[in-house]
Amino acid sequence: MSVQERKERERAERERLIVATARELAEQHGWDAVTTRRLAERIEYSQPVLYSHFRGKREIIGAVALEGAAELAAAVRAATSAADGPRARVTALARAYLDFAARNPAVYDAMFSLDGGLAFAKADTPEPLKDAFAALLDSLGEVAGDGVHPGLFTEVFWAALHGLATLTRAGRLPPEDTERRTELLVDRLAVL
Repeated sequence: MSVQERKERERAERERLIVATARELAEQHGWDAVTTRRLAERIEYSQPVLYSHFRGKREIIGAVALEGAAELAAAVRAATSAADGPRARVTALARAYLDFAARNPAVYDAMFSLDGGLAFAKADTPEPLKDAFAALLDSLGEVAGDGVHPGLFTEVFWAALHGLATLTRAGRLPPEDTERRTELLVDRLAVL
């Protein structure tokens, strides 16, 4: 291994450590607790080293969001691949999405509530975000209904899931009814 390859590997490892530590702090104490000073202390590197990877908290949030998008896509695909038939796939997708949001609140916030400097639904949208949407579209496109654009239907279904996840987490909807809401969403919105 050349010196350059070793340096690149070490840089990538530091970057993964910064992102993992930011996630951990955010999940434990909220995003307000994630500061460059606290991160530098936790990873035992100086703040200038941290700034050599990320220009600030916004970029760190963006990195966490991209990692989360890849994880969400994998979770949705794993759940839907085991389902038999359109209704089962859409139900599995909804459950996987809501479960991901509940298990990873700080990551979910990084993806959809905080400014991570990422472009959504644009030509320069990062690939992990596009792939997460594609994971939803793969199962939802088939149940959009006649004359309904599959991408538009996926956006509406996603918005409904996001609303359920956000309102449940905020205590606006009782969590014990999550399964009934999921079934209602699938039954009323998807053409099965």
